[in-house]
Amino acid sequence: MSSQPISSTRLRQIAADACQSAIGSSDFYEHSKVEGWNSSIINSILKAVISESTPSNSQGPAHKFVVNSTIVQHLVPTSALNKPKGGTDTKHDEPHISTSDGGAATGTDGKPHVGRRGMHSATQAFWNEKSDGMWSFKYDGGEGKGMDVVISVIWISV
Repeated sequence: MSSQPISSTRLRQIAADACQSAIGSSDFYEHSKVEGWNSSIINSILKAVISESTPSNSQGPAHKFVVNSTIVQHLVPTSALNKPKGGTDTKHDEPHISTSDGGAATGTDGKPHVGRRGMHSATQAFWNEKSDGMWSFKYDGGEGKGMDVVISVIWISV
């Protein structure tokens, strides 16, 4: 078990804050915004872990850090998110399935609904188990917005 430069509890708070800051005001997955969301999440986490892991009498942190942010879209009907489709502000009290000309449900992007996408991610490394390590996190706030947000932080002793 490695010695973490920042506690898991604090890493969880840093990651949750970064995700909330990046996508908190968004109503649903928007592909054109994902690159910006990922950049914001990664930069925010990196800034915090470097700042919090650098001793006050040091010129730099004792670890190198790698942060990965993955955002996966759920293809859910717009109505399941209780959000209007298109430019209307109309909201429906009862859930319903949005349909296209063919009668099939559509996702938040207007494309045919094909269900939730699967995802599997794995990481393995060869390092010093006493000083290096990895931590991962799934942001729960993305669920209701039609996306999964998964973060990983890797640290390697300098």
